[in-house]
Amino acid sequence: MLDKKKSAAAKATAERRMTQPQVSKAAKTADPLRVVSPSRVTETGTVPISTVSSSTVPGSTGSGSTRQLGNFEAGIRFFHARKLKEAREQFVEAAAGPERDVAQRARLHMAMCDRRLQQATVSLGSAEDYYNYGIALINSRNVAEARTHLEKALQIAPGADHIHYALALAQALSGDVASAYDNLKRAIELEPRNRIIARQDADFSPLAHQPPFDALLHPAKKSGW
Repeated sequence: MLDKKKSAAAKATAERRMTQPQVSKAAKTADPLRVVSPSRVTETGTVPISTVSSSTVPGSTGSGSTRQLGNFEAGIRFFHARKLKEAREQFVEAAAGPERDVAQRARLHMAMCDRRLQQATVSLGSAEDYYNYGIALINSRNVAEARTHLEKALQIAPGADHIHYALALAQALSGDVASAYDNLKRAIELEPRNRIIARQDADFSPLAHQPPFDALLHPAKKSGW
């Protein structure tokens, strides 16, 4: 894939690393924007909420606490998958639960979801904005949403070979082989170097030796040269 895909993947990896749940002695004073596991601070240190019995929490019920923690953990999974709307819905449920620590974490994550959703809406204006965001979605394998953003990018810049290439990739990953072929063919027509890039792209490898992609990527072999 293109360099931008690789750089976006590195950025996504770094972001995931920053948002991995962590439990440490400094959790009590951690940056509220970091994603950390819900925890209860005791005299002996920081203990994960999942290890605390509901009987240790005044006024809490086992079923309510379990459901709340389940909502929070589901929200975290959606958050890492960049499904921010779904994540926010889970955090809203968790924020209404009986565990105060989990509720506080949930509210912080709701704020992060709101901020990122707002940024996505406001900042995507140019073809490159939609392209870069589409590449990030491909790397996280949110292919359906990636296609939507790359199609918008192509509407703005229909002559951009790298956008045709990225859209072809998203279409191939979603099983739309015919559309993938058309966009990859156009990407190669606009920039012949894309043929070599596609040959080396692991995401295209399942189709590389199947018709009609084999003739597109290996024209010399097809003609018997």
